[in-house]
This record gives sequence, structure tokens and C-alpha cells, in this order.
Amino acid sequence: MMELEIESIRVRQETKQRAVVLRVKESDLYLPIFIGHFEVEAIRLKLMDVEVPRPMTHDLLGSVIGNLGGSVQRIIVSELKNDTFFAKIVVDYNGNSIEIDSRPSDALALAVRTNAPIFAEDDVVEQAGVNLDVEMEESNSTDDKEGASAPVAEEELERLSAYTDFIDSLDLDDLGKDG
Repeated sequence: MMELEIESIRVRQETKQRAVVLRVKESDLYLPIFIGHFEVEAIRLKLMDVEVPRPMTHDLLGSVIGNLGGSVQRIIVSELKNDTFFAKIVVDYNGNSIEIDSRPSDALALAVRTNAPIFAEDDVVEQAGVNLDVEMEESNSTDDKEGASAPVAEEELERLSAYTDFIDSLDLDDLGKDG
């Protein structure tokens, strides 16, 4: 399992698609996950320390877990099936670890409220992770690629096309820079 942190929230201007870009800690490997407008706002507001007059759904969920004696231990992006990410909220309750099925967007919104660490299963990052160093080298290189890895199957390219189209449309020049 790999530990992640929220790098940024990106919006594709043409389509208004939103993605939370997670970064594998201490690496140049990123995991973009498409999420809805309301979840983007829930995450963004908390990251910006904006106070809201009434609790949002994710605030409520965190309060319920805490008031019942539990604590959010971690969030796990657990699977990627048919272009859909799955997540689990791991709660400690009376010394027992309880895994709650969740959409990644809701789990991430809860993680920023509870300061819970975010993890992803290795195979999820292998399937959907983007390594910016490799991407930059490949796009800048004009040499023959002897010994390059086997080409990706056409079916796999088509299955991931929504992700690659979105990633290709992003301005990633400032990714990883404090500012």
C-alpha cells in the first residue's frame, strides 16, 4: 500500500470535469480521481479553512463517528474497476477495525476533516498512476526507444481514454511546486 497526499484539485475548463490529484508521498507519481462538484467543494472548503455556518455532510459523518466513540484511522483507495475507483474508510471502534465502503470523493472529504492518512493499494496506483518524470522524458525524447516496454493493448488504451484525455488537458507545469 502507498501513502498519498492531496496535491491539488484540477478543473478541465472545456468540460468542467473535476479531479482530485493525489501524490504518492516522496515521489513524482500522481493519482488523479474524477469527482463531482459538491465533493470538490467540500474538500476545497476544508483545505482552505473556510468556515461554513452549518455542518456539511462530511462534517456530520465525522461527528457521528466521533460521538459514537470511533475514530477514522485511514482512507484506502482500494480498487479500480471499469474506470470506477472504490474506497474504504477504516474506523477504529472499541479496538476493532471496521472497513466502510465509500466513494473515494466522500472518503477524501472525510479524510481532510479528520486528518486521516490516505492510502491506495499498489495495483490501483499501477493501473492509474501517472509518473510525471517518465511522462516528461517520453514527451521530450526523440531517440529510438530500444528496450522500451511492450506497447499497451488497444483495449487498455480505450478503457483509460477518459483519464488520459483529462490528464492531457491539464496544465501540470506547476504541479509539485509550492505557491
